[in-house]
This record gives sequence, C-alpha cells and structure tokens, in this order.
Amino acid sequence: MDSPEDPTHSSGGAMRAVKDYLSGWVGGISRVLAGQPFDTIKVRLQTQPDMYRGTVDAVRKTVQNDGFAGFYKGTTTPLVGVGIYVSVQFTVMEQMKRTFARINGTPAGQPAQLTPLQLYAAGATAGAATSVISGPVEHIRVRLQVQTAGMAAKYRGPGDCIAQIYRGHGIAGIYRGQAATMLRELSGYGMYFMAYEALIQHTMRATGRPRAEIPSSQVFIYGGAAGLAMWLTNYPFDFIKSKMQTDGFGPARVFRGTLDVARQTFQREGVRGFYRGITPCLLRAVPANAATFIGFEMALRALG
Repeated sequence: MDSPEDPTHSSGGAMRAVKDYLSGWVGGISRVLAGQPFDTIKVRLQTQPDMYRGTVDAVRKTVQNDGFAGFYKGTTTPLVGVGIYVSVQFTVMEQMKRTFARINGTPAGQPAQLTPLQLYAAGATAGAATSVISGPVEHIRVRLQVQTAGMAAKYRGPGDCIAQIYRGHGIAGIYRGQAATMLRELSGYGMYFMAYEALIQHTMRATGRPRAEIPSSQVFIYGGAAGLAMWLTNYPFDFIKSKMQTDGFGPARVFRGTLDVARQTFQREGVRGFYRGITPCLLRAVPANAATFIGFEMALRALG
C-alpha cells in the first residue's frame, strides 16, 4: 500500500508506479488461473451455439473431447498478456485516484473519499488504456479456445495464430473486434472499480480502519461483487467482441462489423441473444475477480 494510513492518496513517484504495476501483475495472473476454465466455456457458448445445449453440456463435451486441459486452451497468451494489461490497468487506476484526491484537496496522509463519478471515470480511463493490449490478447485466446479435439486445428498455438493472422491481414487482423473491446472496457471497468472502491471506502469510514487492515475475506467479497457489477453491465459488448474475433476472414466472413453483429444477433434472437453464455461468465466473475483483488492488495501490502 502507499502508506499504513492511506494507500489511495500518496505521491510515491516512479517507485509508487512500479509497485502498482507489479501488484497489478500478480492480480492479473491470479485472475487468469482462477477464471480461465469459466472463460473457455463462455466463449464456446457465445461463438458455437449449435454445438452445445447449455453450460453443463459445454462442460461435459469439453471434458469428453479435450480432458481437463481443454479448459485451459489458449492460456499462454492471457498469462502473459493479462499480466501486462492488468498491471497497466491498476497503475492507471491508482494514478487517477491520486489525481482526483489532489483535485479534491485531500491532505496527504488522509483517506481520499472520491465520488462515485470520479471512481467510474478513473476505472473507465484504466479500461480504455488497456484495451489496446486486451483486444489482441483476447482475439488470439478466443480463436484457440474454440478449437476442440473433434475438429481440425487451424492454429498450432498462440505464436502460429498470430503469425497466420498477421501474414494474411496485417495489424488490422490482429485488432479484429477492437471497437467492441473498447466499449466493453470503458463501461465494464468504470463499474468494476467504482463498485470495489466504493465498498472499500465505505468500510474504511464505518470501521475507522486504514485500507491495509481491511480483512482479506472482505477484499475477496468486494472483488467478487465488483466482477458481477462489471459483467452485468458490459456483457453484450463482450458477446459482440467474441463473435467478431471468431469470425472468418475474406469470403468466409459472416459479419461486416460491430454494428452488423448486433443487427444480426437481434434479428435472430432478440435481446436474449446478447446474453448467450452469461451463466459461466457470472460463475467466473466471483472467483476470478476476487482473486484479482486479493492478489493486488496482498502484493501491494507486501511491497509496502
């Protein structure tokens, strides 16, 4: 944390940013390890609806076709990429919190009570900053996740996937679905950090405890709640992103762009179609995001 008194409002300069970054990296790795199996099922339901009757059927067929390792297909890319972009995300978020604390005139060493709008703006800024990394990372991940043992594998791994897409379609191909990714990150991480930080601030006020003394059990609960807040508000954007990122290239392409995905989905399935696969997503939200904040807070406390 920034200090025992106030981890939010501190001016540690470059060293503070390094600690935020390293702590975010720990949080990102924790998120991937806890949430990847749920994410694999979510992506398969979003992009291959004709193959699965629902969440339980997707789990059963994944185990049947690929074994337990099937739940972790495409994990290499997010382990590297998520570690980086969650680090950037938390670094930007912490800096934005300190900036708003100064704007509010909060004395150094005093708890910075930011407004919900300020917390939302800080989270949305952090999400936008990391979308340039999360977009291509998730593009590669979802293309690997939808490959099962029952089909001919188009990609041998993350490196081969990147190489094939880049050779055929350049950097624009790597960034397929970026508009939907940006919308998802802006809306989702605004709600994500607003929910988490509002709960933390309320606990500090109610108990008189500094942030560093809030029990891990409460951090776990607040992180899980933040994850639910994020996915309940941004899931349709995630659905569109996944459809775009698993779409074909050239003559095999089904969608002309983000708006065309939305139009075709609504015509075929109505509003309900945008929430296909949300069950494993919500099941994932609690452990994955609880693990993220536990990893971040514990690492930050350890680094001092």
